Amino acid sequence: MKKVILLCTLAVLMFACKSTSATSTNTDRKSQVAMKGNWVISSVTYPGSQYVKVNTFQIADSECFVGSNWKFVSNNNKGTMALTKANCMAFSSPITWFVNNDGQFVLKVLNAGEKARKVKEGYILYVANQTESSFQLIDKIDVAGKMTDVVYQFQKVN
Repeated sequence: MKKVILLCTLAVLMFACKSTSATSTNTDRKSQVAMKGNWVISSVTYPGSQYVKVNTFQIADSECFVGSNWKFVSNNNKGTMALTKANCMAFSSPITWFVNNDGQFVLKVLNAGEKARKVKEGYILYVANQTESSFQLIDKIDVAGKMTDVVYQFQKVN
């Protein structure tokens, strides 16, 4: 009897202490549907940008993302992104993404032919100022011990 009570207590504690992550919450379908289509990053801004370089998504300098093309497909949470800026490394990749109910944009950059479930690393950004023709993704980075917002401004491409 004591073993049964102990096991029940442990089970309750394990479920009560379960952490919530960005990937375990429900999706915000309204935000996702509003992102459907083709977009371009019109600017990347953050305090100290003239002194500090940001390596966005471990791909390239943040300035190389200005003018990059993004396609978001909301019904299957897939898409593509492509860096095309002159004097920057050309890069193109499939992506998988979603927006959770906490306003977090969860992104995985994939290699060609790679399944999203096999990719364990991803990025969590915050959605802000979303309209029909624009939205912002905000990344939080540590600059000399201070959390700083990197703002990616997206504009809809017709």
